[in-house]
Amino acid sequence: MAKAEKTLRERAVGLLSRREHSRAELKRKLAPHAESESELDALLDELSERRWQSDERFAEAFSESRSTRYGRRRIEQELRHKGVDNDTIRATLAGRDDAGLALSLWRRKFGALPATPQERARQMRFLASRGFGMDIIRKVLSGDGVPDDEFPPDDA
Repeated sequence: MAKAEKTLRERAVGLLSRREHSRAELKRKLAPHAESESELDALLDELSERRWQSDERFAEAFSESRSTRYGRRRIEQELRHKGVDNDTIRATLAGRDDAGLALSLWRRKFGALPATPQERARQMRFLASRGFGMDIIRKVLSGDGVPDDEFPPDDA
């Protein structure tokens, strides 16, 4: 006995029951199964009105899942790629402490200030790939915000 084909609504609810999706992400996933774009837009509007789908909730959940590993810039870029608008991104990421996170990640990975220009470049690349700006990277690698007893003096 063949399985009955799922309706567009069933597919959407199934996707949303597993995790939050942005509207653009949901539209992309459902498009191959929709008979027309207007049908798909109507369904997405209904899901949004019922608050079953919310870009704000998606952005919050997404940034929360990435917040212990990545900086603001990286999360912004990923949210834009997922189709979240700039106002939602700004509201979601307001008040993040990227300096504290960068310092924490740097301590876990390296724990010591770089001794050579090559090591400094390596540490800078690591922090930049995690989405931290140069101002924060410079602060971390200069030792600002790091207790003096944690690092030996440079001339030691």
